[in-house]
Amino acid sequence: MIDSNLKSAFSLPALWKDTRAGEWLFLISIVSVFFPVKIYPAFFLISSIQFYRESPKLKLEIWSLALLVFSGYASLSFAFTFDGELFSLVNLAKLLINFCFLFFSVHWLRSRDNSLLLIRLEKVLIAVFVIILIQILVYHEAMNFRLITGSSSSGQASSLYNKSLYFWGLDDKNMFGARIALLGFILICIPIVARNTVPVWRVLGIFCLAFLSLSRTPLVALLIGVFLLFWMIASKKWRMVLVGGLLICLPFLLEKIVRVDNLTSSNDGMGIRLVYWKAFFQNFREISPLGNGFLSAPEFLEKYADFYRGEPHIHNTFLTAYLELGIIGFLSFISFLWFFFKESVSRFSNVRFQVLLFVPLLSIMMILYSGYDNDVVLYLILMFLLANVHALDFDKLKFKL
Repeated sequence: MIDSNLKSAFSLPALWKDTRAGEWLFLISIVSVFFPVKIYPAFFLISSIQFYRESPKLKLEIWSLALLVFSGYASLSFAFTFDGELFSLVNLAKLLINFCFLFFSVHWLRSRDNSLLLIRLEKVLIAVFVIILIQILVYHEAMNFRLITGSSSSGQASSLYNKSLYFWGLDDKNMFGARIALLGFILICIPIVARNTVPVWRVLGIFCLAFLSLSRTPLVALLIGVFLLFWMIASKKWRMVLVGGLLICLPFLLEKIVRVDNLTSSNDGMGIRLVYWKAFFQNFREISPLGNGFLSAPEFLEKYADFYRGEPHIHNTFLTAYLELGIIGFLSFISFLWFFFKESVSRFSNVRFQVLLFVPLLSIMMILYSGYDNDVVLYLILMFLLANVHALDFDKLKFKL
């Protein structure tokens, strides 16, 4: 647990005293991704420069070399396939800026004591999620709270997101839901590191936000993460209770959360994913071993999928990596994740904790992201931060309201 001498610093005035420039930029960078105006790339770049200035000599580990290979090959693929579209250029810039921020953030975090930064991060994320709640309630109020108890389809859920009312987060249901899940799970796990406690009220609060977002993505990811967390802490007796409770709730979860009746429907988000994945595997031979080119997923899906709804990727990070960048892109991205995981646990050997943190991310990457999104990068950075404060003993964790 964080040194008891720090407890006196947890009052708000003392907490922010002597906050260094790098810490301010780190926290502001996290908040910047929620603004409707895309200002986060500027903060990511400024922060990277400051992290470089505050860090000792940089060292290229295997994970960063794998990331360099992925980024370099993506840039090469872009150079050979660029057709003048601004969308492609913006996405390449996003890839390079996000990975640059990841590299310098991790080196900066590794070189310092992050105990106070963790508590400052907790305060910032709580404020961020309060505004998320306000944004979601604004959406629901505009629909007279007709969907407050859930939606019957993806289309109905998407209708909640009125772009004219958007001021915080993202105006896309799935992406906003995924952000709630990822950063929400980080917020759940911070007290585990800071105080050896599992905050039950916080778990329930994040679940409520995820439910109100009407996106299945955060709910499924959170269910997986929280179930795994409880399983790791529980004794054999309580594990039986946990499984029993899950079985009792399963009909409700399948009907109201997963919406299993609509999974294969053509107007359902999961049904669309199944169509895209089917197109990928049935037409695998049409994919070059070197990849079909940076951001070639739309062209592939438009040609081979039974229908195409205009998405820029195939709704699976790993399939997208192979489709666009071939064997080199696929293997370098897998290598990056694997060696990043090993690097994250190397200092304190928090293997179980890192597995716990990785699972929700991987579950979402299997159904949503392209892989270089800012949410993925932020989550990886915060995972590294949580795992590199001190060693954890799951037997000492306690539940607390």
